[in-house]
Amino acid sequence: MFGSPSLLTSNAPLFIADHGALDFVNTVAQVEGQPRDFWQSGEDVQHWLTHAGLATLPDRLPFPAGELLQEARQLREVIRRLVIQKKAGEAVDVAALNRYLAAASSYQQLVTDPQGGLRLERIYGTQTPVQVLEPVAALAASLMSDPHFELVRECEHPECTLWFYDRTKAHRRRWCSMALCGNRAKVARFRQQQK
Repeated sequence: MFGSPSLLTSNAPLFIADHGALDFVNTVAQVEGQPRDFWQSGEDVQHWLTHAGLATLPDRLPFPAGELLQEARQLREVIRRLVIQKKAGEAVDVAALNRYLAAASSYQQLVTDPQGGLRLERIYGTQTPVQVLEPVAALAASLMSDPHFELVRECEHPECTLWFYDRTKAHRRRWCSMALCGNRAKVARFRQQQK
């Protein structure tokens, strides 16, 4: 599907949506016409959360890794469904997302950065998969209540399923990424003009 398949064929997470909740949803993408889930294990989810800067997790979690994978996939579908419902102007059922938010166990801690400065950091509980995923649920809740939700868009490429938050100055972003669908559209348009 994509002009730069190496971006999607690696197991590296894609962070192209300009919003963490949408990047979370985008962990399933169309690759060569087939849906591809970039999470095949709890370790994949842990890696994504760490890479996204949403969790600093211990090496060994107090629950089986398969539980985190299952819960992450459920939350991903909850967020996807909410985004699709809201974009379609339908009533949004927030109960499933609120379940994740209600499980939050967090506190603030003052930490010293490497330069000796102080900053406030929120520390989240990691006793259950739902607690581990609560920072993502909080991002999703902020996205759903965003007064500029119209800037949440799905890529215009007909075979793409990725979402993004349009932070461009003119708010005319059309593609999930120029390196993926944007370049492919340019090549297709050029070929059409050559005929």
